[in-house]
Amino acid sequence: MSRRESYATAAAAASSRTPYGAVVVGGGPAGITVVGNLLEQRQQKLLWVDPAFRAGRVNAAYREVPSNTAVALFLQFAQAVEPFQKIIDSTPEPNAVSVLRNLPQDKGCDLSKAADMCLMLSKGLAGHPEVNQLLGKVTAATFDKTSNQWTVSLENAPSPVVASNVVLCTGSSPISSPLPIMEKMQDLKINAIHLDLALAPSKLQKAFNPSSPATVAVIGASHSAILVLRNLYNLASTSHPSLQIKWFTRNKLRYAEKKDGWILRDNTGLKGEAAEWARQNLEENGIFEKSPVSRHIKKIWTEKGKEDATYQVELPGCTHMVQAIGYKQDPIPDLTITEGPGAPAEPLTVVYEPLSGRFFVPGLFGAGIAYPERVTDPYGNVEYAVGFWKFMRFLKRAVPEWVRQR
Repeated sequence: MSRRESYATAAAAASSRTPYGAVVVGGGPAGITVVGNLLEQRQQKLLWVDPAFRAGRVNAAYREVPSNTAVALFLQFAQAVEPFQKIIDSTPEPNAVSVLRNLPQDKGCDLSKAADMCLMLSKGLAGHPEVNQLLGKVTAATFDKTSNQWTVSLENAPSPVVASNVVLCTGSSPISSPLPIMEKMQDLKINAIHLDLALAPSKLQKAFNPSSPATVAVIGASHSAILVLRNLYNLASTSHPSLQIKWFTRNKLRYAEKKDGWILRDNTGLKGEAAEWARQNLEENGIFEKSPVSRHIKKIWTEKGKEDATYQVELPGCTHMVQAIGYKQDPIPDLTITEGPGAPAEPLTVVYEPLSGRFFVPGLFGAGIAYPERVTDPYGNVEYAVGFWKFMRFLKRAVPEWVRQR
């Protein structure tokens, strides 16, 4: 059966009014993790919906990004639940997991290796007898207080489906809206470079004419910002000698630090290649000034409360801009609630509880970068846990409660 025929069969099956145990929305790492854990808990009849089933943004945009996760943790992720292990055992080698096994286990790797693992697991889960994988989107979902069930509308199915649970693994995207100061500088023409493009060296080099001068403003001091600076510097020091970078930051660099059994700033500090490159080239006390990167990168401090004044001085002359200032949740289906058949459906206020993965309505859950677990370290610092193994660790704890209490 071809892929198109398979999805046509799935669409027809999705039209059945037989209730699903759960509808999982999203086919990225979080969606894969949720499906694996629901199957581990013997949750029957899952409808899994995604527009592509191509491992989400990690595969579409970040294959060239070096991970800040050790390879050993990707392998732990792949072997954490029985459905995943069965896929590994039944997939001829070499495969994506055997490739990971042959890499140094205590270091990171390009995210292409993790993306390939996700593609392998996604393909394997599609063949599970309790999984109906539907290509498309969930457009809306209504919770019926009388039946205690969800009615879920699908883009590529002729009629809605009924489900006990809905799990949102809908992901997040880089914040790309213009800086507020740009409204005051409307005559300034700066080409925006999306963060996804800036994180892919093979694509980034095509954004500039090697023989034409260009000055790129990079906003932020995050892990992504450091990788963007490195990518731009590599271009400036090789094929694009007329390229200059202005780095706008209001924070000193912060690094993850290993403690006794835990990591300080585990989710907010620099790790891996980004941390190593920053320490060698961007730090104060003469390191930045002596580094060859200072020939192409100008560091500009944007003091809190005085950012606009700094931008008004430094942005003129910039030809391009990259914002690495965080991510925002992607749109979710329209959610409503009704008192029962014939009663009007009212908009549902979505409030997420980040310790349990629940929303404050029965049978609605979230996971992944859009709905991460909130964690508190031994020093009392609160962060949100994002990463393959962190998703898995959280869901192995949360999903049994979802299934048991629902």
